[in-house]
Amino acid sequence: MSDSELGMRFRHGGEHELEEVINLYGEKLLRYITAILFDYQEAEDIVQEVFVSAYEHRTAFDGNNISAWLYRIAHNLSMNRLKRRKLFSFSEIREDMISEPRDAGFSDETLRAMRRLKPKERAVLYGRIIEEQSYDELSHISGNSPAALRKQYARAKKKLAEYLTAENPLRFGKEHNNECI
Repeated sequence: MSDSELGMRFRHGGEHELEEVINLYGEKLLRYITAILFDYQEAEDIVQEVFVSAYEHRTAFDGNNISAWLYRIAHNLSMNRLKRRKLFSFSEIREDMISEPRDAGFSDETLRAMRRLKPKERAVLYGRIIEEQSYDELSHISGNSPAALRKQYARAKKKLAEYLTAENPLRFGKEHNNECI
């Protein structure tokens, strides 16, 4: 079943269609939100909020690209949570608050470096690298233009490489920068 077919069924459906959407996107959204917040428990709460909000507002959904719509809700809820906590950089986060997205396929060094990035930078990196989303999809999710996201991605990738190189110059020297990202 295509994304748009599922979207239309969800828009007009009930709890059964909600369950289908949760089964299909629940884990993906959890990993995405955890990559932004670096707090697994808080990410679980937000995933629930995503599906409650999506279900309550399903009739307003146009039925196209349910994946991007759910990611946009997740992105907005995550950024709102960070605003409420007033945490826009990981330098402000206490170590006991962090539960890293280990199943995302990042090394420990990469996770430590990602902690230093801004949440929006982590979101674009995660979307491009792990979820393999296009700039158009990321644009729909974040509300930024594809051109702005290309620049943000390039800057975030460069910063991540710099953090990795500073942390372990022998392993992540210039000749290895493309391997770590």
